[in-house]
Amino acid sequence: MQFTRTFALAVLLFAALPALAQLASQPQLKIESANRTLSVTATESVTAEPDLAILHVGFQTAPTDAKSAYAGGARTSNAIMDALKSAGIPASDIRSESQYLQRDYTIPESYKYRLTQQWTVRTGPERAAEILDSAVRAGANTSGQNEWTVKDTRALEEQALDKAAGRARENAAVLAKGMGVRLGALIYVSNQLSAPVYPRPMMQAALARGAEPAPPLAIEPQKVSREATVYAVFAIE
Repeated sequence: MQFTRTFALAVLLFAALPALAQLASQPQLKIESANRTLSVTATESVTAEPDLAILHVGFQTAPTDAKSAYAGGARTSNAIMDALKSAGIPASDIRSESQYLQRDYTIPESYKYRLTQQWTVRTGPERAAEILDSAVRAGANTSGQNEWTVKDTRALEEQALDKAAGRARENAAVLAKGMGVRLGALIYVSNQLSAPVYPRPMMQAALARGAEPAPPLAIEPQKVSREATVYAVFAIE
């Protein structure tokens, strides 16, 4: 059977187009008689249950003069830290993100100030609601940004990459068979790993004095996902 000498075939799934566009190092193949290649793009993802929760815990004082805002903020800051440690969170799993005293410009012609502080707290997903509840009761009124992840993210990324690589080779083999050619050696390959970004709204909480304590929030951890895209170019015979 005779074939034309130009074989530049591509499998581009529409769902993979955004990821492919970001592969900046992808070579620009010319369609010419000397280019006997077949190119494929494959995207695969894997999911796993989280084994680590990263909580964003913080507070902001009511507007007042700078000295009072700082003094009140210091009391709240230490109360939150004590609550976290009393809940069993080791100091090594608590890290400061930010802390600053600044003028509140939302109040026109006023020299009122607010003290703001933020921490990240690492704990098991099963304790996320309990730890967040302890912090809020101690005064953490700008808390609730929770991240769900796994301790070994590299293993999850490798699984996604392995699936995408296998899919790319399978697609290439199917395409070559369908076009009546033999799949040759791998000429070029590139990959991209990504993780979906979920919105993490900040919760603002206020507990009324003397109010009946409410139970902790019902929090369900999100599954952790990693996605890999593989672009591969094979010679064809």
